Amino acid sequence: MKKVFFLLFFVSFYLKINAQLRLPKLVSDGMILQRQTPLKLWGWDSEGAKIQVKFQNKIYKTVASKTGNWQLTLPAFEAGGPYQMEVSDAKTKITINDVLIGDVWFCSGQSNMVHQLNIHDVTYAKEIAEANFPQIRQFWVPTLTNTLLAQEDIPSGQWKKAVGEEVRPFSAVAYFFAKKLHQKYQIPIGIINASVGGTPIEAWISEEGLPEIPNIKELVNKNKDTARINETNRKSLEYSRSLPQPIDEGMTGKWYETTYVPKNWKNINVPGYWEDQGIRNLDGIVWYRKEVNIPASMIGKKAKVFLGRIVDADELYINGKRVGSTGYMYPQRRYAVASDILKEGVNTFVVRVTNNGGKGGFVPDKPYCIFSGKDTVDLKGTWQYKVGAVFKRQFNPNAISSINLQNQPTALYNAMVAHAIPYPIKGICWYQGESNAGKPEEYAQLLPALIKDWRQKWNNTSLPFLYVQLPGFMDYDYLPSESSWAVLRESQAKALSVPNTAMTVAIDLGEWNDIHPDNKKDVGERLALSALKLAYHENVIHSGPSLLSSEIKDQQIILTFDNIGSGLKTKDGEPIGDLAIAGTDKKFVWAKSKIEGNKIIVWDEGVSNPKFVRYAWSDNPINPNLVNAEGLPASPFRTDN
Repeated sequence: MKKVFFLLFFVSFYLKINAQLRLPKLVSDGMILQRQTPLKLWGWDSEGAKIQVKFQNKIYKTVASKTGNWQLTLPAFEAGGPYQMEVSDAKTKITINDVLIGDVWFCSGQSNMVHQLNIHDVTYAKEIAEANFPQIRQFWVPTLTNTLLAQEDIPSGQWKKAVGEEVRPFSAVAYFFAKKLHQKYQIPIGIINASVGGTPIEAWISEEGLPEIPNIKELVNKNKDTARINETNRKSLEYSRSLPQPIDEGMTGKWYETTYVPKNWKNINVPGYWEDQGIRNLDGIVWYRKEVNIPASMIGKKAKVFLGRIVDADELYINGKRVGSTGYMYPQRRYAVASDILKEGVNTFVVRVTNNGGKGGFVPDKPYCIFSGKDTVDLKGTWQYKVGAVFKRQFNPNAISSINLQNQPTALYNAMVAHAIPYPIKGICWYQGESNAGKPEEYAQLLPALIKDWRQKWNNTSLPFLYVQLPGFMDYDYLPSESSWAVLRESQAKALSVPNTAMTVAIDLGEWNDIHPDNKKDVGERLALSALKLAYHENVIHSGPSLLSSEIKDQQIILTFDNIGSGLKTKDGEPIGDLAIAGTDKKFVWAKSKIEGNKIIVWDEGVSNPKFVRYAWSDNPINPNLVNAEGLPASPFRTDN
């Protein structure tokens, strides 16, 4: 630790004596500044340097402090632009071009906020092709970690416009959110996106903002010992390298080459998991092979292969050439095929699939095809397979797990949020929670803690905070069941007790076989509805029905709802789905129900003394169809908590 702090001191001293005028990456060409609020500008220079900012024909001045920091405040401006800003000292002038003034939203979370339009380029091909919104801009914060200190700046980043191909890296959720606001108010909308897939909420909270949860704060102090982290990761790497590496016969035998002659391959269906097709408990490498007839109309053209989702990793070869690969289970496989790879007639497709645990293979209910222009060839059906390697299950009580820095408390706040704190914003959009589903009750403390922490940092106790409740995911359960994802959603809903928050319900937008559902547009537009209500004070219905109270009467349970808009209904005209009832034994059974005004009457003849009701209480509800007349879904709930 002494070495680390000495190094930090030396770097700070070196920068101080060699300082020149410097601005944070956010303050750069194309930036959008927050309207109708005093604007902070800041940067670094040598001690005592006289800083001058020229903007809209006015000049603002300040002096750099002993530490080389400087900051000044500009008055509030109305939406407009483009403008030019000049920042200078006695030696240097920095010109910032194409500056707009509008509303800026800080968008953060894990992978479903990360997911870019480019990943969903088939679903949103028309949206991408027609994107021409130069006043919608995104600043993408690169993935960074720091377990020691909050960082004043980031190493790279720039503002991009939602125009043409530049829109592809935009967060899909954030883009549709921003588009809705921009089209309504015709003002610039800026997105600062700081998101990292697979990360827990505690990584996004500052050290002083963390709640008193056992082990979390202790872990923060441990992680300040960078020598410990480096040594742990070194030992973990050494251990993994010491394990005997299985030999993949498919690689040594070059099963992907066109000259290879297959022997003793067995039939298997794609899509499907191999454990469901006669292969028992295999973790390892399985090769798939299929001869596919390609028509002449597809030859000499670029093509695209859709291979759904594969658990866990894959490599695709066509006619002996490696076309694409993916290293983990969640992304949909969409591989570009060069124009010289396909040939008329029979083409050999080979997929090398690696699975490290659980069921391996091709996830059902996803697209499996190759297409070019208007021509499509289906890839589903019977393939042949052969096992290339079997991973032996090994247990070593002395094995050391590596420390994943992006999952450590404060690590992402320090590196990806702190730098943006001086930048005025309109509000926050948050989409995260999947990585905390293992300890869902803790989330009821962590989400309010994050809201409070960020509001304090931005010095705005009423800063609008919009967040997405997790959609359905994983297998359907046709009997009432317990669910950690349901408890996580409940913990998310509890944060509505924090003033000036709004929750976007997405329970109906999930996919059983994909933690990253394709429908990002409805999520973004529902978030925008919440913004209209919370941040722009519009008289709109922004939320679906939420449980207000319950009453037991005459062997029935009467539920009263808030946020019913123009009335309660089901979106498909069918009886309310996923509604369960129980007595004191909490043995839930599916219930009957009827809607009466803002109430729902729930009963079941087999439950003579009803006490509790649950709605959409599972990892992935089968048909959560309760909505208000405006079509917004009800949040899952239970009365037995």
